[in-house]
Amino acid sequence: MTTKIISGEFTVALAPIEGYAKGQQGITLGRMSIDKTFSGDLNATGQGEMLSAMTPTQGSAGYVAIEQVIGELEGKQGSFVLQHFGTMNKGQDNLILNVTPDSGTNELKGLTGSMKIRIEQGIHYYDFDYRL
Repeated sequence: MTTKIISGEFTVALAPIEGYAKGQQGITLGRMSIDKTFSGDLNATGQGEMLSAMTPTQGSAGYVAIEQVIGELEGKQGSFVLQHFGTMNKGQDNLILNVTPDSGTNELKGLTGSMKIRIEQGIHYYDFDYRL
């Protein structure tokens, strides 16, 4: 297995979609669609869904998401699933994105890893630490 770290840019579009639970007692629950386009060594599209919880405290929230990424990773074709877990505590964020075990397909079968997201001057960047 080769371990690599690659970086690149991505665009993301989120849109509210109908959810079952609405939240009560000051909590707002939401559901959103995710559409991404990755460029660089990961040349792919991502599509998924996010569930979020907003608290009455400014800057405190949580979300989980599942996103399937389909395209090319350093010349290898296939897809994989990213599982997101994020919290924000009064503006301090903690975000974990891991490749779902055994979700790699085609030439990406056996892929494992994690991704970090950075936003700099309004541009979204990924740092993908993976093994294949």
